[in-house]
Amino acid sequence: MRITSRLFQPFPSRITFFRREGCGLCVQARSVLSDVWDRRPFEYKEVDIVKPESKAWRDLYDFDVPVIHISKAQAPEEDPKLSSKAVKLMHRFTVEQVEAKMDQVEKS
Repeated sequence: MRITSRLFQPFPSRITFFRREGCGLCVQARSVLSDVWDRRPFEYKEVDIVKPESKAWRDLYDFDVPVIHISKAQAPEEDPKLSSKAVKLMHRFTVEQVEAKMDQVEKS
């Protein structure tokens, strides 16, 4: 029963993953995020920067994907105008780096 109860607890962190189709680094980043999830579940949102509704994110991260923003789960949705203040990792990152950023966000 303990495993099931964990599923009903709110996640302390949210990770927003900015990516594009056909991006090899994005595939690797998704694998890292999957490994993080196995150790420490989080709320997850994915943004394909190529979609028309993501134009503001494409303008910001067109040559930088993959990018992840890490925030508290109850924080407002990500806003491109506030991206300079986001806790983020770009390009290549490890499970340990993601968890360290999660710790930073959860303690703030």
